[in-house]
Amino acid sequence: MALENPTWGQARVAAELSVKLGIYVSPRTVRAYWPPESGSRGPHRTSSQHWKTFVRNHAQSIVACDFFVVVTARFRILYVFLLMELGTRRILHCNLTAHPTAEWTLQQFREAIPCDHPYRFLIRDRDSIISAEVDDQLKAFGLRVLRTPARAPQANAYCERLVGTVRRECLDFMIPLGEKHLSRILAEWVTHYNQGRPVLRHNSVRL
Repeated sequence: MALENPTWGQARVAAELSVKLGIYVSPRTVRAYWPPESGSRGPHRTSSQHWKTFVRNHAQSIVACDFFVVVTARFRILYVFLLMELGTRRILHCNLTAHPTAEWTLQQFREAIPCDHPYRFLIRDRDSIISAEVDDQLKAFGLRVLRTPARAPQANAYCERLVGTVRRECLDFMIPLGEKHLSRILAEWVTHYNQGRPVLRHNSVRL
């Protein structure tokens, strides 16, 4: 469980064992059987620092995605999909739809990620729009999908912050009239965001 879910800590594994398998153990007991880090001695520590360290060390090979909702002037709900590169925080893809589906989402990945991409990991939350079938297809792309723990938005902090930036710098100042209007607004803002900022160096990445 620990190897297949690198974002889980010992308390989470203990909870999963008790709820799903009826095996009641304490996190301390889980710690005794925790897989050691490569090249290290003793049990693997599972503080929040380890996730930060992983993201910092692999930032150049990680992409992250998220959905957020926009309401138009006619009270129509539109779903915006963002895909970003953590190493530079560049937005790789931005698109929207009124009816998000797994197939539509998979198509966004196809359009955004080239065949010779350098990425190894994708961070995403547990949104049901991205189904298990989408995850399987992403593995065929050469991406390892890292789902964030439940009710832990800080695990996908970069995308969460990007969504906040979109709202503060763009959408808070206007109400889109419709889907085409919102698409045009976001396209212009994404161009400004990607080209109007200095590219981040690898060692400047922070959570």
